[in-house]
Amino acid sequence: MTEENPGFEEKPDVPSGATPDDAEPKAATPSPEEGAAPDGDASDNAGLLAQLDQARTALSERTADLQRLQAEYQNYRRRVERDRATVKEIAVANLLAELLPVLDDIGRAREHGELVGGFKSVAESLETVAAKLGLQQFGKEGEPFDPTIHEALMHSYAPDVTETTCVAILQPGYRIGERTIRPARVAVAEPQPGAQTVKPAEESTEAKADSAENKENGGPEEG
Repeated sequence: MTEENPGFEEKPDVPSGATPDDAEPKAATPSPEEGAAPDGDASDNAGLLAQLDQARTALSERTADLQRLQAEYQNYRRRVERDRATVKEIAVANLLAELLPVLDDIGRAREHGELVGGFKSVAESLETVAAKLGLQQFGKEGEPFDPTIHEALMHSYAPDVTETTCVAILQPGYRIGERTIRPARVAVAEPQPGAQTVKPAEESTEAKADSAENKENGGPEEG
């Protein structure tokens, strides 16, 4: 049996011919890859910046696409609402156009005093509903003739008018907003031909005759 002597430390075997320093572990020396670490970090940062720029560019493009899509949608909504309002106005105008003969009969009955009793109540209710739908009546005697809203069925001359004037309303006109459903059918009167030129000539002749008469009589008497 071998006995261990306390107080003696075991030393690693040292090859013959080697110095004691060779037995001590040597400090690790940095590798070439570790020495190039700062250059690797710079390249990584450049790559991250390039990716960030690409992400920003893609975000700008997607934002522009979204804004363009939103503008197109708003234009589409406005166009649909405008078309819907136009279709509704045309439908109401067509409906009221079919009721115009009934309204004409009500107007004639009112002029002849026949709008009485239950018929009067029904007629007034119908006129109220038509007014709520936007129906407006136009055409009055004495207003200037406008070919865009008037239809002349009768024509005459009158000395007391200075322009073509509606002297009688044969059928009232109707409109909805700016849309004319039916023009007012009227009788018109124009100024008498030559009335504006003959009258001044007649006044001039009368003035000359009065002047000649005053000269023959020695002029007006003095008071």
